[in-house]
Amino acid sequence: MADTNPNGPAPTNDPASETPAVQDTPTENPAESQPEAETAETAETAEQVDDAPFVVKIVLPHDASQPLELPVSPLEQIHEIRQSVIEHPSAVQYTCFHLEHEGRRLNDFAQISDIEGLGPDAELRVVEDPYTEKEARIHVMRIRELIGAAGDRTDTAHGILAATSIFSEVAAVAANEAEKELQPYDFGASPDLSVVLPQDAPPPCKTVKLLTVSPWNPPPAHWRQKGHLLYLVVTTNEGEQFHLTGHVGGFFVSNSNKDRFNPTPRTDAKGASAHSLFTLLEKLSPSFANAYNEHQQYLANKGHLAVLQIGNTFPSAPWLVPPATSPLRAHVADQTRPQETFLMGGAENTDSLRDWNEEFQSAKELPKDTIQDRVFRERLLAKLFADYNEAAARGAVLVARGEVAPLNPTEGRDAQIFVYNNIFYSFGADGVGTFTSEGGDEAARVATGKDVLGVKLVNQFDIDGLYTPGTVVVDYLGKRIVGQSIVPGIFRQPEPGENQIHYGAVDGREVVAADEAFEAPFEKLGKVLHLKKHPVWDKENKRFDLQASVEIKGLLGTDGRKYVLDLYRITPLDIAWLEETGSEGAEYPHRMAVLRPELIEILNKRKTHEFIRAQLAKRAAKDKENGAEEGAEEADKEKKTEADEGAAKEETQQETKANGAEETAQEKTEETAEGEEKQAEAGEAKEEKSDDGVDMSGFKFALNPDVFSGQVPQTDEEKEEMAKDEQEVRDVCSFLRDTVIPSLLKDLQDSDVSFPMDGRSLTSLLHRRGINMRYLGKLASLADSQRVACFREVCVREMISRAFKHIARQYLKTLPLPLASSCLSHLLNCLLGTGLNPKPVADIDESYRSLFTEADLAFEKVTPESLREAVQQEVACRFRFTLQDGWWNENRHLQLLREISLKLGLQVQFKKFQFFPPTEAELAAQQAAAEQAQTAEPTSGKKKSKKKARESSPTGAATSPVMAPHTFSPDDFVNMVPIVKDSCPRSALSEEALEAGRLSIYQGQRKLGEDLLVESLSLHEQIYGPVHPEVAQMYLTLAQLYVQMDHKDAAADLAKKAAVVGERTAGIDSAETVLNYLNLSLFLHQNGQTKLALGFAKHALTVWKVIYGLDHPDSITSINNVAVMLQSLKEYHESRRWFEESLRVCETSFGRQSVNAATVLFQLAQALALDQDAKAAVDRMRESFTIFRAILGPEDRNTKEAEHWLEQLTTNAVSIAKQAKDLESRRARAGYRFASSRGVGVAAAGAGPSSTAAAGGAAEVPKTAPPPDLNTRTIDELVRYIEGTDKKKKKPAAGGGDGKKRANPKKRGGARA
Repeated sequence: MADTNPNGPAPTNDPASETPAVQDTPTENPAESQPEAETAETAETAEQVDDAPFVVKIVLPHDASQPLELPVSPLEQIHEIRQSVIEHPSAVQYTCFHLEHEGRRLNDFAQISDIEGLGPDAELRVVEDPYTEKEARIHVMRIRELIGAAGDRTDTAHGILAATSIFSEVAAVAANEAEKELQPYDFGASPDLSVVLPQDAPPPCKTVKLLTVSPWNPPPAHWRQKGHLLYLVVTTNEGEQFHLTGHVGGFFVSNSNKDRFNPTPRTDAKGASAHSLFTLLEKLSPSFANAYNEHQQYLANKGHLAVLQIGNTFPSAPWLVPPATSPLRAHVADQTRPQETFLMGGAENTDSLRDWNEEFQSAKELPKDTIQDRVFRERLLAKLFADYNEAAARGAVLVARGEVAPLNPTEGRDAQIFVYNNIFYSFGADGVGTFTSEGGDEAARVATGKDVLGVKLVNQFDIDGLYTPGTVVVDYLGKRIVGQSIVPGIFRQPEPGENQIHYGAVDGREVVAADEAFEAPFEKLGKVLHLKKHPVWDKENKRFDLQASVEIKGLLGTDGRKYVLDLYRITPLDIAWLEETGSEGAEYPHRMAVLRPELIEILNKRKTHEFIRAQLAKRAAKDKENGAEEGAEEADKEKKTEADEGAAKEETQQETKANGAEETAQEKTEETAEGEEKQAEAGEAKEEKSDDGVDMSGFKFALNPDVFSGQVPQTDEEKEEMAKDEQEVRDVCSFLRDTVIPSLLKDLQDSDVSFPMDGRSLTSLLHRRGINMRYLGKLASLADSQRVACFREVCVREMISRAFKHIARQYLKTLPLPLASSCLSHLLNCLLGTGLNPKPVADIDESYRSLFTEADLAFEKVTPESLREAVQQEVACRFRFTLQDGWWNENRHLQLLREISLKLGLQVQFKKFQFFPPTEAELAAQQAAAEQAQTAEPTSGKKKSKKKARESSPTGAATSPVMAPHTFSPDDFVNMVPIVKDSCPRSALSEEALEAGRLSIYQGQRKLGEDLLVESLSLHEQIYGPVHPEVAQMYLTLAQLYVQMDHKDAAADLAKKAAVVGERTAGIDSAETVLNYLNLSLFLHQNGQTKLALGFAKHALTVWKVIYGLDHPDSITSINNVAVMLQSLKEYHESRRWFEESLRVCETSFGRQSVNAATVLFQLAQALALDQDAKAAVDRMRESFTIFRAILGPEDRNTKEAEHWLEQLTTNAVSIAKQAKDLESRRARAGYRFASSRGVGVAAAGAGPSSTAAAGGAAEVPKTAPPPDLNTRTIDELVRYIEGTDKKKKKPAAGGGDGKKRANPKKRGGARA
């Protein structure tokens, strides 16, 4: 159903999502009888007819003659139609109404198929309802948002300019450049930070000057008895002010004014009334309708997805924000802003108080028998988790600032607990000594992070009968705060002799409980987590057999539900790491070093494959032995072999279905970018597994999570069992160190996986592989070759940023908020600003120093030397890695600032950060800019001149003139946002449809696969809402499929959506956003919009510079793609420059003598030929051929193709040389002589060795030096040069390209950057 309203809620009610594509996926047993199959097929056909979408007509009160036509599905509920009506642009004025069919009022939660007579072309009538106070408040909030009357909001949880998208601005720039002549690209230019900032834009058109709650509100009791709900004041654009009364029957103009209270209806010419406030405003203001249309057009220009309200995820908060003078950060007066708490929560603020735990558990208990049940349940859970996460984050910020009173004020600060908005808060510190033996505060902090991960996993598994509290971990101002929904009975004091905990450790492992009622749900938990039932002992050495770690606790709530708590030990300890000793004084800070669940899952799959292969080998051996004993004839043996092969083939086909479910689980730990790798694994698995043919009862892989954690077995048998369990865990640790880590490095060496751009993409890559971040030091040490130098650099930068985060946290956690900026500016000056000022001084407001007398200002004593030493110690302690001397100067300062800001939640004000003293050229430019600013006209250039003058200062406007210049000042840090880790699971239903679609495409059923993927997209949008990172990934997946199916327009549209949603949820400068823009440029190029595609590609590469810097290995492919686009535009010289840049990056990353460089040289040679530089083309092609022959051998396809092209280019070069010689001779005979021309040659260009193109016309004058004088050589000398026998060698020209487009090195996919 269409939704063009950008300010309203945005559930998607696409009827396509209700089609039974997932339901109808064939799951029947192929061995069923034919009549049964026919009966099932008939039933399915009937069900498809019954569930087919149809159109209904919606009759509106204000325009009954033209009803709306909305497509619906029989599986939808009435409230979904109602929501679609609210969002329709023709019905924006309606919020309080119900639907009627044939005079009968419809229940909002009734399913359409259950309503008699409701079918195609049925009429549903909108009937306006009386308002309640709550409905009236909701209506006012809705109208304020709709007409743009709401001002800016100061958001403590989301930060400044959260969920910003600059796609419309990038698209406008790209379209503008497409109309102009192509300009050369500056590859070596420093990244311009303004590329990740939204551009200043005029504010939208005002529809009214003011719409606010009246000072006469709330209504007195006697007027409330007469139906008055609230009083409003509106000032129209014409300057007239009206006092409005919100009544149960609607809104009307009253006789009140600012001095007199009379809420009765006005009866003169100014009097008016309407059920909707929107309609009333249309009556009162003649300019309202036009202004509203202009406002809607303003929003439409930005794009629907760019302004749509985010509902089910945290929006991305940019680390870099515009300066305070920017209109984007203007704080606009809004009288209603302080009244929004009343409008949202009511006078008693009861509307915002929710019983979070009961909502969570009730939603979990909803039925999930049908597809529609699952859609409704998962959509409700996604919305509930999003609401809870936001509420918990806001409460955690208040707790961190000290604005919530503790329940136990007499306890120490770390031991205090809080309740706010029905959420229980505690600090992630060892306030009561629980983790003393594990590492104290450090262990407690890590345990809270592991706990929220464990809760998320349990929520994902969705185990019946086992419940988890809503859990969130928030890092803010150096403090870690845990927010949990309140479990019924958690605060109840147990009776004497009664344990509050019914399963697991009760009191620091001294008392252990093992209630039999928890055995069944904990057995299910242990099975999905691969945990074995194992013994533990209490302080009296009494044995208890538990299904999970002793640290995991089971609690029976007073609501009768079984809750699982403290899920921080769902995997065993990484004993190999704990037993390994670091350098002197570098002891690991805690013993909470556990293995990652992804590692356990990877090892389980591997062992499963090994078991199946072993079983199949045994079966084959047994069959062979039986055949030999029988002494059958050769013909019989051949028949048996054929039968066995047929059975194996049938088993493989049967296994394919089971593979789909397994691949769904695998998707939880794999990203879409590795789809080709997953398909290859699935292909291997199909040859190895068969659930019908292999008895899996003998396979078991489970680990004891409590080994190496202080458990003391009593008997010899128990000791032997414990030793066996310990060895199994050691084997897992060895698998991580000896197999997983080397495998990752090999894949990077072979270019089988993308290199990470920043810390977040690095973290995602390692976690998918089951590698903990503490192994960064080991990875950096092993990444010692040139091919993985980029990976090493990202690892070292990540270690430094994480070390700085821990150091800053120690200073921040004891400081009040007003001193945080001073602390951060000084610490960052000591880390990044010593090039400008080697002895920075902390800038502390003296009034704060005298005001916060108890604040610990230890940070002002930090020096660059002490901070470097602390960073080195943190890196050595946490990662067991030694930073090399001078590391503080070798790291890219801007990228390190970005990483630190993202980890601490900093929002930094934009300026030109001066990390080193300005050069003479920069000083001259600054002086010129200052002079220009003084002489500029104030009407046109005042704002820009101020901005330039501010950017030219390395310290910013707030720096005292008597202080030495500093890179950072306290005014640069304008905000801190909370870093939130949630426990929200992903939608299992939409992922099942996604995996089924992928599997169908892999099996060649392309049409079915496309239908399933479209179904999956619809489910994603229904469950998550249109603006969600999972939906952005789904847009990209479907776009790539559409490109393969030649639906180029649809692919480009989906790629645009992925770019917008990615910017708003992952960040304007995230690795995901760069990939989305690069994919969009490729799709546009394939759709014939090459000039527009170039703009998006250049934007992506500029953002890439901000994220990583120059010379990222994966940028080779992107640079090559741009070069090929330029060739298609016949911009041969500019294309040549891009290929030369690609070769330079390739040589930096992989070396000159590599297959990657050889492939780029091949492409560069073609580009040179197109640029009519035949001699250089031969030179590069010969070099490519030589490298291919040396590495791949003379028989390789690439070698032969390079040889073929070398012959062609050589012949072409000889022909050109002869023509030049003849021309020179004729001119010499005529008595004059000119410099020779290169002539016109025919050469090839393209992305691969097999692509060809003809070039003709006049040659463009090159910007590089021309080749040596060909006209001064004889033909024999020229031939010797081309054949490589000439002793004179030309210095190789800079070049570029990419080997990823060839068969060697391995291809990563055309859309991969």
